[in-house]
Amino acid sequence: MGKLNGKVAIVTGGSRGIGAASARALADEGADVAISYSSSADRAKAVVADLEAKGVRAAAFRADQADAAQAAGLIHSVKEHFGRLDILVNNAGVSAPALIDSEDVDESSIDHQFAVNYTGPVAAIRTAFPILPEGGRIVSISSGVATRTGFSGMADYAASKSALEGYSRGAARDLAHRGITVNVVQVGFTDTEMNPADSAAAPMFLSTTAIGRYARPEEIAAGVVFLASPEASYVTGTVLNIDGGYRA
Repeated sequence: MGKLNGKVAIVTGGSRGIGAASARALADEGADVAISYSSSADRAKAVVADLEAKGVRAAAFRADQADAAQAAGLIHSVKEHFGRLDILVNNAGVSAPALIDSEDVDESSIDHQFAVNYTGPVAAIRTAFPILPEGGRIVSISSGVATRTGFSGMADYAASKSALEGYSRGAARDLAHRGITVNVVQVGFTDTEMNPADSAAAPMFLSTTAIGRYARPEEIAAGVVFLASPEASYVTGTVLNIDGGYRA
């Protein structure tokens, strides 16, 4: 039997990359899993098929995490579809590198980055906590850039992820009396479409790590499953680094 049998999880941005890997890993432990997507309907459908093949219930919902109302509505949709919600994984995120002294800074891009990386997850958390039962789990995906920027052009992205981490620590305090844990997985360079291991910039990125390779999405997903599991019942308000030694 899986350690998450009988649980229902939602993974935002679950149609690819770390989100899809996390959805599959949660299903491997017996959880029924919902995923959200913004535009990749075909990919979301394929992930749902993979999850159902594992013997769990699964569903995909379209939601723009930059829209707080849609982020909140997603939570209600999952509750209505599955009848409960036990685990919220805030995975959806965007990165729009830009130097702050650039003459052509796109303010709308900065606003969108904060909306997806911070405002959307906050709306999801605030909507989910009344629904989550005793022992509920909230896990948000952040980045090592939140505490070690490392490269030029990352100020706004780093700020959005730092804000999410700060909110998560505060939420852990606020929700502890209900037995709900709130944690963050802070990831390093991971082989996804957003940052492929064979990109031109990969050698530069890898020079900043101790292990010297990109993470596989499944390695990040393992941390998500741990924080969602009964074994992590005394872990809250913390940041779990899975970054190959980026911060070492």
